[in-house]
Amino acid sequence: MRVDCEGCAGCCIDWRPVAPAALDHERRGPRAPLDDTYNLVPLTRDEVRDFVEAGFGNALSPRLWEAPPGEGVEIDGVEIAAVDGKPAFFVGMRKPPKPVAPFGLERTWLRACAFLDPETLQCRIHDTEFYPGECAEYPGHNLVLEQETECERVERHHGGERLLDDAAPDDLHGLLLGPHALGAKLFVHPEPERLAGTIDHLKRRELTPEDRAEFVGVAVGSHPGSTEVDGDRASRARAKTLESESWAGEAVAAWDAVAGRLGSAAGDAPDPDEVEVARGAPETPGWDAVRDDG
Repeated sequence: MRVDCEGCAGCCIDWRPVAPAALDHERRGPRAPLDDTYNLVPLTRDEVRDFVEAGFGNALSPRLWEAPPGEGVEIDGVEIAAVDGKPAFFVGMRKPPKPVAPFGLERTWLRACAFLDPETLQCRIHDTEFYPGECAEYPGHNLVLEQETECERVERHHGGERLLDDAAPDDLHGLLLGPHALGAKLFVHPEPERLAGTIDHLKRRELTPEDRAEFVGVAVGSHPGSTEVDGDRASRARAKTLESESWAGEAVAAWDAVAGRLGSAAGDAPDPDEVEVARGAPETPGWDAVRDDG
């Protein structure tokens, strides 16, 4: 499996506003996500815990799904997909609007991963202990499951060659499906009544820090292979998430405050270094350095 990521980051960006055709692969079937985040990366329980311990809890956000009538649990008038009557969810990384120029386009306001450098389109936590396994193995999971990759979508809509070798790797570690995902990547909230109001916030993209911390805490308190949640561990993680003041979380608010309409020109956007590096974000090496390393 080999990919050419330079000038792309299609898997890190919500590029639907600049796609010539509809991209709806995440919203098919009876359990469409309640949020409108494109290509959310599901983190494992251990990854969520590590983010929280490092102070990055404010850069995380949940995903829940709508279920057919009578097949889930109703909260805020919405039927939520559930396991044993408890709301099911993922935890991923937030995607604020950023001024990015993928696929040879001019700088444009598009939602992008909180950890993506808008200038180089490289991940600021690549090659660190926080780099998610799902990102490290992409698009391997798609290839194993024989599903179209984001690389191929970019090729189809914007040209070029991104997926240079489509041989599925045989050493994937993060492909958690079915019962193996429960408590390890797919979490359940033990107290649906605590989520009153939160589902409405999620659908309106107005989650509060308290809303996000509630899900992050439950994820950290979860037990792999079970719907059980350690209340004390969840409470500590919730509190630590609310205390977090990471550069990534603060940059989300900064970008939200200055962003133009999604898909509009971002030529007059602030310098990304002033928004992210000035707040403590690590700089990325640029693509010349990557080429020099082979």
